[in-house]
Amino acid sequence: MKEHIQKNFDISTVSYAEYETRTGRFRKLALQLYDRMADQGSGRIESILDAGAGSGISARAFEQRGATPVALDLSRQMLRECTVPGRVQGDFDNLPFSSDTFDAVAFTASLFLAPNPERAVAEARRVLRAGGTVGAVAPLGWRTTAGEDVFAELDRDSRSPADTSEVEAALASEFDLETGTWTFEATGETLRLFHAIPAIAARLYPRLDAEARVERAQQLLADVEGPLEEQWRWFVGR
Repeated sequence: MKEHIQKNFDISTVSYAEYETRTGRFRKLALQLYDRMADQGSGRIESILDAGAGSGISARAFEQRGATPVALDLSRQMLRECTVPGRVQGDFDNLPFSSDTFDAVAFTASLFLAPNPERAVAEARRVLRAGGTVGAVAPLGWRTTAGEDVFAELDRDSRSPADTSEVEAALASEFDLETGTWTFEATGETLRLFHAIPAIAARLYPRLDAEARVERAQQLLADVEGPLEEQWRWFVGR
């Protein structure tokens, strides 16, 4: 599965950038997550591991807050788009760092894509210094303003390797956890743009190749209209 995840993100750089340019969603998630981690941590965050950094959107947000990020990702193509100095290709399950290395570990929109979130969280615990903080965000979904789940009646094969409840359980097994929900305004168009990212469309149709899964996702969501509410669950642990 890890090879599939890597390949999915290797071919997602362009569509990922298009979505971020249009919405600024991943930067916003990273900034809000960092602020929660700083507020609930033991002080200023100097060093932070951006686990699943992708093209570096979250790492640059952490730099903006004054931290020194190390951007780790499984996808070499994504890391080539990343401009922060510290870039490492690696796996959540076997972090290539010594124990007690970082003040914080952030999984910005990434832990729910891990096949084994428990192992990834245990590794995050290992590389954190005493008193360090972990943070993560995972999608809860898209709803109409009447509260109806956009995907409830739609035909798809899967959602992700780990759903939000599994992410929460994994984090709670290692950390004292605080959690909440962030809600963003969205439209049918931005929902379709999100699922035009091959790595995201794979959550709906994991058995199809990249082009076919994106096409199928666009067909699935073609009639969805806004306004919508896009919800993400955040987690901060110590």
